[in-house]
Amino acid sequence: MRITKYGHACVRLEHDGTTVVVDPGMFTDPAVFAGADAVLITHEHMDHFEEAGLRAALEADPALRVWTNTAVAAQLEGVGGRVAVVGEGDAFELGGMEVSVHGEWHAVIHPDIPLVRNIGFLFDGRLFHPGDALTVPPHAVDTLLLPIAAPWSKVSELVDYVREAGPRQAVPVHDAVLSPAGFAVHTHLVGPGGPGTGAEVRVLREGESLELG
Repeated sequence: MRITKYGHACVRLEHDGTTVVVDPGMFTDPAVFAGADAVLITHEHMDHFEEAGLRAALEADPALRVWTNTAVAAQLEGVGGRVAVVGEGDAFELGGMEVSVHGEWHAVIHPDIPLVRNIGFLFDGRLFHPGDALTVPPHAVDTLLLPIAAPWSKVSELVDYVREAGPRQAVPVHDAVLSPAGFAVHTHLVGPGGPGTGAEVRVLREGESLELG
């Protein structure tokens, strides 16, 4: 499996001839859709889901399909059977890749801000994208896509999350809200400069890829 980091929380997965795009939001280059077979969206916020861009990609490629939650699906009215609604406990297959769905709610930004639905995707039992939540996967995974900074998180919570999730390596995503200096500070604290998580932190810059064994 090969993962490539795109803008913010978006990654592109390639495995056995199948290409999957996860969370292509407003900070993501639309080129990410080229050649994709499927788009998976964790929740409705614009940094993870940009309706106009996704509709354009669906119009350009009649074979492209979407898997997401009820709230995002409701905003894609007219796309019809090309959108599959999934939630906690569901599982499906993309090419030869098994995908399971975990989590229900976005992390709390503030008690006065209503929660939205959020789902995480586990790929072949080894790569987990939690979206905007600190959802613990059902078992320790090889690679965790770690939301490194958000209005709803702090570094101490991220350290505890990685410890609980127990991945071999953590790849920071959800970083558009950080300056280069802030990104360096956060990854240092979650990585070798912090109290320790038991996981290696693998930093991918925009457009960089990582091969998973």
